[in-house]
Amino acid sequence: MDAFLSSFMTSLDPLNLLLMAVCAVIGVIFGAIPGLSGGMGMTLILPLTFGMAMYNGFSMLLGMYVGGISGSFIAAVLVGIPGSASSIATCYDGYPMSQKGQTSKALALGIICSFMGTFFSVIVAMLLSGPIADLALKLGPWELFSLCFCAVVLVASLSRGNAVKGLIGAGIGLLAACVGMDPVTASLRFTFDSVYAQGGIDMVATMLGIYALLQVTADFAKGNQKLPEVKAKDLRGIGVTLRDFTSNVKTIVVSFVLGLWIGFLPGMGSGLANLVAYAQCKSISKNQEEWGTGIPQGVMASEVSNNAAIGGALIPMMSLGIPGDAPTALLLSGLIIHGMQPGPLLISSHPEFVYFTFIMVELAAIFVVVSELLTKRWFPFLLKVPYHYLYSAILVMCYVGAYTSTSSIFNVFMMVFFLFIGILFQMADIPASPMILAFILAENLESYFRKGFSYTDEGILPFFTRPVSLAFLLLAAFSVFWPVISAKMQQKKKAKV
Repeated sequence: MDAFLSSFMTSLDPLNLLLMAVCAVIGVIFGAIPGLSGGMGMTLILPLTFGMAMYNGFSMLLGMYVGGISGSFIAAVLVGIPGSASSIATCYDGYPMSQKGQTSKALALGIICSFMGTFFSVIVAMLLSGPIADLALKLGPWELFSLCFCAVVLVASLSRGNAVKGLIGAGIGLLAACVGMDPVTASLRFTFDSVYAQGGIDMVATMLGIYALLQVTADFAKGNQKLPEVKAKDLRGIGVTLRDFTSNVKTIVVSFVLGLWIGFLPGMGSGLANLVAYAQCKSISKNQEEWGTGIPQGVMASEVSNNAAIGGALIPMMSLGIPGDAPTALLLSGLIIHGMQPGPLLISSHPEFVYFTFIMVELAAIFVVVSELLTKRWFPFLLKVPYHYLYSAILVMCYVGAYTSTSSIFNVFMMVFFLFIGILFQMADIPASPMILAFILAENLESYFRKGFSYTDEGILPFFTRPVSLAFLLLAAFSVFWPVISAKMQQKKKAKV
């Protein structure tokens, strides 16, 4: 309780609140504009947190995180284009509602449902993270290695339905993490006699190249800088009543549970949660034929689930040191940069920081819902910001951030190198998420693997003979081979027919 009270007082520090509020607003703007996202905003401000106190820096990152996911529904409702993947399903009913003159109601539903998903999912995360961490502390290096390995393979195998390309991406991430000094023997590897590579590949340069710089380059190459004209009418007032929510409790609860669970799965996140929840709620609805024509349930299902994934993603990050999605991977990067060791010991060794994270996310959710309701009538102006101004500022921030991360021009070249890696990934349809997750977890994978060998004379056997470790390895194997087996079973069924 003392740790919680101390964290609560820290979160109420005026500077923390100011930084959170400013970045939450910026996050909403980044989330609302197609081509940008809260994740990109987090990538851009990550280098700014280096010289700041840890709590100040994380106030910025958490505000951007919550604002980015919440704001992504704005463009989905106003122009039918999702601000990010987390609001794809919102387009299905949000934009038709806007076309029917119900823009104010659609926006209000998105605002309030986003708040509900975030606020209550973080409460669940606060209650579950401690017990899960306590359970993880009872595991040995064999189980922890298998857990991290399972997380990487699970993300890779479920990426865009192509397990092979996902595994290729993960392999490249592991290879990139091997550059530099061996953590045990201190011998150099894959440095090609370059003194700049001895410290390894900088995480900030990797993130900036793969996320921010690639997005700007791809949008310009594809000509995605123009949006349709916004035809929003009468955006004053809240636009919804209590009955809109009480009559759709089933949709809200199902969406919340699915979003929380999918957010908990490593690498899944809100991008998958909104689609799965929309499809599931539609399948159990009594008026399935009306979905997609502009009904409130469609907006609710998407926005509750994608924001519930926030709390779900925070659980494995805090209790296990495994990011639940791309934004929590950036938060994990911030932890490492500030000298904290993510994993099961984080909650017991730094309880004040853990509680601070949960409390600050809740405060950010409250600030976002209030500010969005008060400024709803101004949302159409967000989509009229010229892209050439936005992208110019983003490019400058990318180069400055890459340089200030290590105070070396070599890091800027590495950022550009990962830009080209990202371009090749897109050309080959290789997902970047497995690469980033593998890059972040590589140190833990190697450390647990080596400890597993040094703690026993049985070699590799304990990884397969210990029940929990074996269960994680079998789950990883199942996630790789099940799509192949399922496809063959479907072919046999079709052949019989």
